[in-house]
Amino acid sequence: MGTKTWSRYEAGESIRQDKCKGVCKALNWRAFPGDEKEDTFDLTKYRKHEAWSDFLADIFGERAAMSFAIGSDILLDYIQEDMGELSAMPQGSQLGQIDISFLKESLPPQFLMKYNYDFLYALYTTVIRLRAIARTGGRFVTCRVIEELAMYLAVEFSRYLMEAGNVDLEDGWDDWIFDLFDDEDLIQCLYADFYLTPDHSYHFEHWLENQFYRK
Repeated sequence: MGTKTWSRYEAGESIRQDKCKGVCKALNWRAFPGDEKEDTFDLTKYRKHEAWSDFLADIFGERAAMSFAIGSDILLDYIQEDMGELSAMPQGSQLGQIDISFLKESLPPQFLMKYNYDFLYALYTTVIRLRAIARTGGRFVTCRVIEELAMYLAVEFSRYLMEAGNVDLEDGWDDWIFDLFDDEDLIQCLYADFYLTPDHSYHFEHWLENQFYRK
């Protein structure tokens, strides 16, 4: 949870459901005072979430749709917090200069010096567009690296909250993301200590280009 989000909560703003576990963890609480019942995520409630995807639920199962809904909420929060930090810094500043950034720790490290405000805005609009596709029941097609990255980060950010929320997650529950991509190139190229040259399709310079054809 970002420091700005925490400050808003200390100032009295309401705490969103997917943030409750993070607050309890930070305070070393099992649950909020007075709430003795076991804290679980209600799938029925999440079916009404603005980023719930009937397409993901039908093709890959409700856990896939739930992970995107939860994870995209968290991802948008992290992006907006870091955009706020960068907007107050000199032009040309990048994510590596921010002291505390959960997003910085999750993005491919080779291109850390490339993650400036413009990139974060491109990532932000990508997530917004994917959530609009989910809301309208559209089919997810990832033709650009930045779309794969946004989907992957959403799943990763949802992982802890879904486990802590007592969602039944069997082994391989998150493999659906690579079924959607038709491969594991994102992991093999960006998260496997593999140096990419500028001509490689997964090099940062090509993240915004339409490169992949998905059936």
